[in-house]
Amino acid sequence: MPDELTPDTLSENAKLSPILPVPSLNKIATHPLREKLYNELHNRPFQSIASPAQLTHLAIHHQGKLRQKEHQFISLLCNRFQVNSPAESMPCFYQDFGLFSLRWERHLEYSTYTFIHQAPLTEQPFIKNAIDYVPSDWFEQMPGQVIAAVHLVVESKNIDKGTTHKVEPFFDNMSLIASAPVHSQAKVWSSFKLHDDGFGRFLIYQQDLSAAQLGRLVQQLLQLDTYRLMATLGLPMAQEINSELNQLDLQLQQVTTYIALGTDKSDRELLTDVSKIAAKVEDYRSQSTYRFSATNAYYDVALQRMDELKEEEIPGYMTMQEFLMRRITPAVKTCQTASNHLEDISRRVTRASDLLRTRVDMVLQEQNQTLLKSMNHRAHVQMRLQQTVEGLSVAAISYYGMQLFETMLTSLPSLGVKYNHELVSGFSVPIIIGIVFVGTRLIHKRLMKDVT
Repeated sequence: MPDELTPDTLSENAKLSPILPVPSLNKIATHPLREKLYNELHNRPFQSIASPAQLTHLAIHHQGKLRQKEHQFISLLCNRFQVNSPAESMPCFYQDFGLFSLRWERHLEYSTYTFIHQAPLTEQPFIKNAIDYVPSDWFEQMPGQVIAAVHLVVESKNIDKGTTHKVEPFFDNMSLIASAPVHSQAKVWSSFKLHDDGFGRFLIYQQDLSAAQLGRLVQQLLQLDTYRLMATLGLPMAQEINSELNQLDLQLQQVTTYIALGTDKSDRELLTDVSKIAAKVEDYRSQSTYRFSATNAYYDVALQRMDELKEEEIPGYMTMQEFLMRRITPAVKTCQTASNHLEDISRRVTRASDLLRTRVDMVLQEQNQTLLKSMNHRAHVQMRLQQTVEGLSVAAISYYGMQLFETMLTSLPSLGVKYNHELVSGFSVPIIIGIVFVGTRLIHKRLMKDVT
């Protein structure tokens, strides 16, 4: 059996084998985004919140713009309280200003401002809120458009299932949605309606939650309220597009009927109609593609936040997940229907355009065949005329050749040559004609050879 390891044997082995240096990444190339990807996990941590507390949460829609204005806006508040301003590139910022704290986050198309005041209530809930401790002249300069605004109150109460809480007066006696999230470690009420001050309201009663657990619960509720509004932001556009798409659907149906049955409308008119429909469809697609894609993304995140709440039912109330699913899902389905309808019409327009192009190509081919036939006929006539002209040109050239030959004959007597003029002239006629004819044919063959 091998010897057992003892402190003495370990020390002896350490003396025999040198200590190896600890590996380091300093001399190894690292990916330029490695550190950024690590930090991304900690960009927006949960905010620890102690009970009791009052919060005011706003989601400001900026469509990916106003980055510089937001930075100037937050810097103005920091300068007023003589604290350090955040860097312009920071996506998240938290600062304690004494009576209130500010948590700011910038997202793709909106930013959130969460004001936190951690102190016991001096009056009943929602009479004095966290926003009341914020300088009003600074708050009124906030850039962007408010898409979500909610007051949230956290109180420490007995949350036994048998305990009854009369919270309806805090919500102006509106019908309430309530549940016991975090496995019944808290109770949450909300009406999901706007009150006279323009804010929604959440009321949380908790008993044994830690500051970290309470911070996660508050963040989930605030994100759920924001995401459910962002998910339904595309509903008005979907409703408007659906009514327009129904008209385009009828127009496209008429065009395809004309193509199938054949009418007095010309192909040019049909192509014009299809082009107009295609232009409108592409215009709607360019307007709605991003909005509908964002709707699906926000809807998925809202579903995730609902699952993370781990709600349990409070007798007599509808849970938040049950309420929101009944309201949000039809809106999201409407957006999905409009998107699918757009894609369907786009495909049908493409097929109608292909059919019309096929018809136009066939008409062009028939016109080309007719044109080729007429060109062949003209070429044949031209060839016959050319042959006739060649025959006449042979006669004309032969005539001028005879004249030249006659001139040569008249000069022979001066040279002392005696001949029978009539006989020589008569025999020269067929010879000259033959030479001209053969020469013309040789030239014609050479020209035709060059052409081919």
